[in-house]
Amino acid sequence: MSARPDPAANQPFKAPPPLVHARCLACWVLLGFVALAVASFVSLDLQWARLFSSDALARMAKFVGELLQPNLEPRFLAKLAAASLQTLAMSAVGTLLAMVLGLLIALPAARPPLAGWAVVRGAARLLLNVLRSIPELVWAALLLISAGLGPLAGTLALGLHTAGVLGRLFAEAIENAPPAPAFALRAQGVGGGRVFLYATLPTVLPQLLSYTLYRWENNIRAAAVLGVVGGGGLGQMLAFHMGLFQMRETSSILLAMLLLVAAVDLGSYLLRRALAR
Repeated sequence: MSARPDPAANQPFKAPPPLVHARCLACWVLLGFVALAVASFVSLDLQWARLFSSDALARMAKFVGELLQPNLEPRFLAKLAAASLQTLAMSAVGTLLAMVLGLLIALPAARPPLAGWAVVRGAARLLLNVLRSIPELVWAALLLISAGLGPLAGTLALGLHTAGVLGRLFAEAIENAPPAPAFALRAQGVGGGRVFLYATLPTVLPQLLSYTLYRWENNIRAAAVLGVVGGGGLGQMLAFHMGLFQMRETSSILLAMLLLVAAVDLGSYLLRRALAR
């Protein structure tokens, strides 16, 4: 039995396209980014010689040496533990508020752009853009005027910014939900609210929880920084002791931040892994 001829063997060899050519859009985009980076370095007054001078290196060495001697006195550690719990509570409550508010705004934002819902959909998406475009520190500075110093302003700042982020993610998850279960309930005459509760929400709930846990990881870091503007918790202690140049206390606060972030990251990872099963 004779072997069949290979059609590919009779075709002429084609050389691969050149790496850079005039019609390569990706090449021009990359070249634009490189030109922007070069222009940024030229426009900024980056004093590298001053940064790596002997005087600057000596001051940094002294600063690092003081940070390597944390304050481990029991009285200070008790204050540090209370501030850590306050930071953890700020991140948890802020994330919970963001999840509820984000879901409420995501429902109209995920509506089909029909004639009756076009204005509502556009307004909801605009609100989500406004909430997430303002950083947490700016929200906290604005809320300090009405809420005053303390964890309330930091918690509300986390909730408002994260609501914009989660709302956008929730809306996309709802839009991409499988339509078959909802269509089956609508065919039976079930109302829109019950369709969402019994068909759409169960299919997207694991994804919504995964998004929320991931944002909680980010909020624990943000909550530790919000205290710098008077939001309470570890950040407020950090701003106070760094302002007084108390490096031993500053070192202990930084270690507490690292441990708290690591613990929350590990717990969130284990929960997301359990939800994915």
